[in-house]
Amino acid sequence: MILIETIAKLKEVLSRIKSNGKTIGLVPTMGALHPGHISLIKKAKSENQVVVVSIFVNPLQFDREEDLKTYPRDLEKDLLLIEDITDIVFAPTVQEVFPSGSTEKYDFGGLENILEGASRPGHFNGVATIVNRLFDYIEPNKAYFGEKDFQQLAIINLLVEQTKRDIGIVSCPVVRETNGLAMSSRNQLLSFAKRNIASKVYVAINKSKQLGATQTKKIADFVQAEVKKTEHIKLEYFTMIDDATLQPVDSLDSAKGVVACVAFWVGDVRLIDTIRFK
Repeated sequence: MILIETIAKLKEVLSRIKSNGKTIGLVPTMGALHPGHISLIKKAKSENQVVVVSIFVNPLQFDREEDLKTYPRDLEKDLLLIEDITDIVFAPTVQEVFPSGSTEKYDFGGLENILEGASRPGHFNGVATIVNRLFDYIEPNKAYFGEKDFQQLAIINLLVEQTKRDIGIVSCPVVRETNGLAMSSRNQLLSFAKRNIASKVYVAINKSKQLGATQTKKIADFVQAEVKKTEHIKLEYFTMIDDATLQPVDSLDSAKGVVACVAFWVGDVRLIDTIRFK
């Protein structure tokens, strides 16, 4: 495994790799790696000859300064975790990626302003900015993203379409802890007890499936009532959407595929999840 910290060195190394006709898979991360990231890397490894993992805490996608400051960082630990399954780690500084700031502006037809976009203004512009720059630096054959960040996945697909890139975007299933909590780097900010508390949201959503209800309002009301029974959890939103358009649906029968997107707080830690209903 090679650790690279500059764009120039990255392009130099990748140029040699591409000249040999090898395929490249990219796994973009913000570090604080966990088994969910490992699953993405292993998937990339199975489909490409060379795997690049980027580790970069992107300041542009944080809407709260405190969240950026407290985001977990441990590069040494991350490198030990993936050294046997990764070929190249790209871990640049903010100055390397944004030497003169950022002026990019993206328009995703309003998709960037709903759900997470409504709660975190400018978040997806920041996501698109860093992902597009990584695509410029690396020019991968495929890039891998988790379905937990379902809206982000849709934004990335639109980004590739708009920029006319020949990159395959591979969506990978949510990886969960044994209690059902979706794996997230932010879970590291929670105590063991609070992780168990956080898992109650997933339990409530799964329990709602047993209602046999098709009206999404009935499902949402049930989930909200269940979550209220647990102290220390504050539900920010629970929305059931068409998995193709990301628009809210009134009934499970309204779309071919329906997923529930949820954001909630456990103390001062904000988490999100995506659960498929059909």
